[in-house]
Amino acid sequence: MAATERFFCAERAQLRGDSMAGTASHGLVWVLIEYRGGWPPNGFDGLDVDPETKALVLSAAQTARARVLLVERPGRRRREGPSSWAVLSHQKSGAYLQQWGTWSHDKDLAEIATALTSPGKPGLPPVILVCTHGPHDPCCAVWGRPVGRALSQHWPELVWECSHVGGDRFAANAVVAPDGVYYGGLDAQSAVTTIEDHLAGRIRADYLRGYTDLFPPQQTAVAAALKLFGPAGRHDYQIAETLRDGDQWRIHLTGRAPHPAHIDVELQSSRTPPGQLTCRGPATGSVVVYELISIRTDLGKP
Repeated sequence: MAATERFFCAERAQLRGDSMAGTASHGLVWVLIEYRGGWPPNGFDGLDVDPETKALVLSAAQTARARVLLVERPGRRRREGPSSWAVLSHQKSGAYLQQWGTWSHDKDLAEIATALTSPGKPGLPPVILVCTHGPHDPCCAVWGRPVGRALSQHWPELVWECSHVGGDRFAANAVVAPDGVYYGGLDAQSAVTTIEDHLAGRIRADYLRGYTDLFPPQQTAVAAALKLFGPAGRHDYQIAETLRDGDQWRIHLTGRAPHPAHIDVELQSSRTPPGQLTCRGPATGSVVVYELISIRTDLGKP
């Protein structure tokens, strides 16, 4: 690579053909904090806010295993009025809960700690988060901002730019929360189509990274089923059994009609060759990937 050529991890991942399936970060709870100033590379941790309040929020988030993200609306920053915060949770039952508030002073953020231990409201529309965290990784801003603008033209009340969600090399990344669905490799056109399908209950495999309530091999198995049998709703497939034998995985899925009732997915895990995985991380690294060996419907099961 020429000394003057700028490295973009998203471009390099596309050239390598990196698989996105099974790369969603695990989690069921998100804390969103609207912040209209510059975002430090480490997000909320690096903000110059009241130390006691920050420690309280971070401690409560850690207890709830929640991810704290900075957010702002796409486009020019709005300077007037209070900012928003939210706690979004995906219950194991499949229920989605949200609690929203506002803050004008640092200490107002202490309400988040209370919200993390309180039931939220069901029935609210999902939030569409697009990672644009340039100080963390340039690819997130370069590819994320056009996607955020395109989506906000269609769903202005639902779309927020957000800080780091993981998988910089798959920019542009979008997360639908509290649904807990990661999408990657998006551009403006594919993002609109993907989110339109998602909101209509048609999750496709094309740009899917995974579901955040599942672990990587399980995410990969669901993506394989979606690719073979077509789009499905968020909870149309359930994990019935996960078996591991060394590098071999067998995932049994149950499906809701009209999808197959029983699907067996066999995967093999391996590590990728070392490579530079992020723009700001010059050290080489490798990741575990899951290769599809077979997928079949098992009509003999009840």
